[in-house]
Amino acid sequence: MAQPQVKVGIMNEPTIEFVFHDEYFVDGVAVSGLQKATAVDGKVSWNGKIYDTIEFTPKDIEKEYFELIGVTIGVNFHWERKENQAFRGALRLIVEHGNLTAVNILPIEEYLLSVISSEMSATASLELLKAHAVISRSWLLAQIQKGQELSANDTPYSACTQTEDELVRWYDREDHVNFDVCADDHCQRYQGITRESTQKVRDAIKATWGEILTYEGKLCDARFSKSCGGVFEEFENCWEPVHYNYLVARSDSEHPTLFPDLTVEANAQKWILTAPESFCNTKDKSILSQVLNSYDQETTDFYRWKVEYTQSELSELIRNRSGVDYGDIIDLVPIARGTSGRLYRLKIVGTKKTQIIGKELEIRRTLSPSHLYSSAFVVEKQGEGELPEKFILTGAGWGHGVGLCQIGAAVMGEKGYNYKEILLHYFIDASIEKKY
Repeated sequence: MAQPQVKVGIMNEPTIEFVFHDEYFVDGVAVSGLQKATAVDGKVSWNGKIYDTIEFTPKDIEKEYFELIGVTIGVNFHWERKENQAFRGALRLIVEHGNLTAVNILPIEEYLLSVISSEMSATASLELLKAHAVISRSWLLAQIQKGQELSANDTPYSACTQTEDELVRWYDREDHVNFDVCADDHCQRYQGITRESTQKVRDAIKATWGEILTYEGKLCDARFSKSCGGVFEEFENCWEPVHYNYLVARSDSEHPTLFPDLTVEANAQKWILTAPESFCNTKDKSILSQVLNSYDQETTDFYRWKVEYTQSELSELIRNRSGVDYGDIIDLVPIARGTSGRLYRLKIVGTKKTQIIGKELEIRRTLSPSHLYSSAFVVEKQGEGELPEKFILTGAGWGHGVGLCQIGAAVMGEKGYNYKEILLHYFIDASIEKKY
């Protein structure tokens, strides 16, 4: 079987500027240099012509590349910024929501060369890079498969349920209907050849070429995050209510079955307010630098962290982020926690409105100008009277905590675990198979 192609949505803007380094072709005509396209009345306007969609293809994917000007990375995260990015493969321009979307089309293994270097430092250990190549490949193929199933299913897909008293929302690939995955942290970071791949990354891709994770013969939806905080989360507490036996609670340690039941509030509070030993409990800068690019290292606390808000700051923040006027916030009450201690149902109590929200990413988005590092937190209120003067959130981990823990996997690599041992630590009873 030949390796599949992947369609990656890179940016969405009213006007997109791009540069072809060497020759690209459209309608059999060679194009090079600086170009500009604009969305006009639901069409693509380029070079004085109007198109429903337009695609530019390279003569040689290994030599030619194009550059997109002003790509936003880290959308809604604390380190959001713009940068120019270069890509191999074809460039397709389509119109979505009145803007142009730039879509990069290229072979999966070429895509993985960038993802591995974008998601972590290309100087990471070879075994960690191999493990990440397998999970990134598996996750991508699972998303493509899921997209095909959604397209063939006439039943509308919904990632949100809402009543007068509760809002439950999750965010996944259903946001993307005109391409397979996006290029930002919503999916997995893909920054083209902007993050140059080292020979070690190429060796990791070559050594695992076509390898995927499966469970009972089916492709694994192989998720990953920066730091689980000590115990793995289950899939259904972050996304749709589907249980995967290979994504279950385990301790991120050499004793994976020894951990407290963090769905119990008292256990979760004790766990989060202390720092139990685990693979991802490290401050070793040499290990963290293997996983974290420079802008990720702007964050210094991964395993345990703290955020403080005054009462007025929190009330205004929640109103702005949710669009709901709760009035003055009186309390944040844990309702349901997952296996890692992450909240997937949280009650917001205000003077005007009380509502339960979930799942984990909705909670993280509502309680931060960007995103809380995770939804595994406990709340301390300070001050007397009905309205607290201050809310202190003490939390654990970074990200959703499902599947591979990148910092934990980096520590495992340093301890001498090979990539298969790393993968099977995080994906319980899975198998590693060669698909192509």
